[in-house]
Amino acid sequence: MATYVDITPDAEVYLAELLDKQTVEGMSVRIFITQPGTRYAETCLAYCRPEEVNPTDELQAMDKLRVYIEAMSIPYLEESKIDFAKDRMGGQLTIKAPNAKMPKVSADSPVDERINYLLYTEINPGLASHGGEVSLVELTDDGVAILKFGGGCQGCSAVDMTLKDGVESTLVAKVPEVTSVRDVTDHTQTDNAYFK
Repeated sequence: MATYVDITPDAEVYLAELLDKQTVEGMSVRIFITQPGTRYAETCLAYCRPEEVNPTDELQAMDKLRVYIEAMSIPYLEESKIDFAKDRMGGQLTIKAPNAKMPKVSADSPVDERINYLLYTEINPGLASHGGEVSLVELTDDGVAILKFGGGCQGCSAVDMTLKDGVESTLVAKVPEVTSVRDVTDHTQTDNAYFK
């Protein structure tokens, strides 16, 4: 059996105790990510009745419980961990899934996934300090990454410099298929612009 999520022994005991309190026979746990690969992604852990198991779910059998993993969520659950820390109030269950919003990519991943990974992990964290973000709209056949800025970058007077010196230089250097970038943002909207 494969291990998709690292569930610590303390978390396993805690989850098994919760399942023991349920009145439904054969209750298990199901882990999935809503809106995987987006900034809205959330990692979810839910009770799972026997009839709620999806045929495509992967079973992660453990000593004290059964955990079903939604197949579509597996790439986004790499390096995920569930832990339980006891404290005087009882304790806290924590779920960490660092790749929920963007799965890890490799050199042979599709080019759009590699671009999105760089935007999410390297470029957007810098833009976030100005309340901005950038997303990939499409990649043309001739290697032009069509991008759209939002937040503090929309309507910002420094967006051309950000586009050429920051975003384009990073993408061209790290994604060989990208030849240049083009901005399709409507910059006439300046309500939230960082620089006007």
